[in-house]
Amino acid sequence: MKHNGQDAGKGNIIAFLGKETLFRGYLQFEGTVRIDGVLEGEIHSKNTLIVGDGAVITGTVNVGRIVCGGTVNGKVIAQESIQFVKPSNIKGEIKTPVLMIEEGVIFNGQCEMATGMNKEKTVEGNEKKS
Repeated sequence: MKHNGQDAGKGNIIAFLGKETLFRGYLQFEGTVRIDGVLEGEIHSKNTLIVGDGAVITGTVNVGRIVCGGTVNGKVIAQESIQFVKPSNIKGEIKTPVLMIEEGVIFNGQCEMATGMNKEKTVEGNEKKS
């Protein structure tokens, strides 16, 4: 797995928000998406989100898998795994069954490593427990 996220996703990147991009609102996607800009709001997917080292996300992220090298302020839920690579700076709450944190990452917040998260489904952006 490469630091810049090129080999981090499961498949080709279907959408990309570049460094000069500011997005406010609700993002829902299938496939792999990479963010290098600023996103304020909510992100929902069953698939992979790659957060580049210049990216800043403020809000709620609920995805299948996340590989993060940027800044996240808020709540991150990953049904499969979370991987933080340097120079990540995470402030908030995270929940995942698998967590990988590289040396040099800053994480301030709460972490819950829950088993059986695959039983939770994302329905129109809301968590539904079976």
